[in-house]
Amino acid sequence: MDISTIFLLLSVCGPTWAFTLDLDYGGVPLWINRFLGEPSVLTLKDRMDPGWFRAVNTQSCPLECDCPIQWPTALYCDHRGLTQLPSGLPSHTQYMFLQGNNITILGSRSLANATNLRWLILDRNQLLSEQLFTRLVNLFINNNNLTRVPVGLPSGIKQLRLAYNRIEKISEGAFQNLDNLTLLLLQGNRLTTIEEGDLKGLGVLNLLDLSHNLLETFPKRLPPSVQQLYLSNNSLTGLTQNSLHGFNRLRYLRLGHNKLRNEGLDRGAFNLTSLVELDLSYNQLTAIPTIPTTLQYLYLEVNHIQEFNVSSFCRTVGPTSYSRMKILRLDGNKLEYHKLPPDWVFCLRVLHNIYI
Repeated sequence: MDISTIFLLLSVCGPTWAFTLDLDYGGVPLWINRFLGEPSVLTLKDRMDPGWFRAVNTQSCPLECDCPIQWPTALYCDHRGLTQLPSGLPSHTQYMFLQGNNITILGSRSLANATNLRWLILDRNQLLSEQLFTRLVNLFINNNNLTRVPVGLPSGIKQLRLAYNRIEKISEGAFQNLDNLTLLLLQGNRLTTIEEGDLKGLGVLNLLDLSHNLLETFPKRLPPSVQQLYLSNNSLTGLTQNSLHGFNRLRYLRLGHNKLRNEGLDRGAFNLTSLVELDLSYNQLTAIPTIPTTLQYLYLEVNHIQEFNVSSFCRTVGPTSYSRMKILRLDGNKLEYHKLPPDWVFCLRVLHNIYI
């Protein structure tokens, strides 16, 4: 049994969910709603005899795939050495697992019969950029050879995972009319800049991952609906006072493993009261930047910080004027706990853990 994917099943008063951290799916957890009857992403390989399925399953099934009777709308064609999509796809197919093959092209009519397809997982193939005309809701093309964002994406798509490809630039209008897209993974590509208009049309985008690219400046005109923005492992050197302007819903910002310096950060760069978590670890900061008192989690480990400035957390200290910080990481800097200023405890009065 393939145990590379680990699931945690949680039973609550209501639907039961499955959770995976498998990097095949772009490094962002994949939730499967079993209450709605969605199949598991785990392969059936070595768990049940495919011959038995064929004997008892009256539905048509391509020879290269397994079609479990428990989920008659799912096709498991993963890790089969396929170079092209199986022929004779049943029209009732909604979930197709094709990860771990050698598919280079889908073909203009390869999915023509799969008119009800909702989930298509093509991670770890050899796909090149091409046009897709489907009714997909979730499209996974991580770890392929895409050089650009696929065109012709359906307006109903909600998840688009394009991590670890070879995308260097986002074509104009690539995301136009994707009004339902909530998750976009572009980490591990070769993007050097995000210009105004590159992400135009993404009105309800919630999570945007641009980490592990070649960005040197903070992206311009990102969708204001974003709540989770990941930009770690780039070459960013600073942020202006307007870099986060308009991000009134942003809660999680990850900027670790960049080249951030204090001289490149405007004093009000992080003046965003919606922020809950800010990751500035593994940069080149020599002082703690000014952050809002509403921030709860701050990661500053492995920088060059030598002084603990209370004013970075609290401009004033009083009965209602204090930091809401819960977790503060300063380990890997040039600080010592016994040298902290005595008034820090009045500012950080609800702190749960501090690491120095």
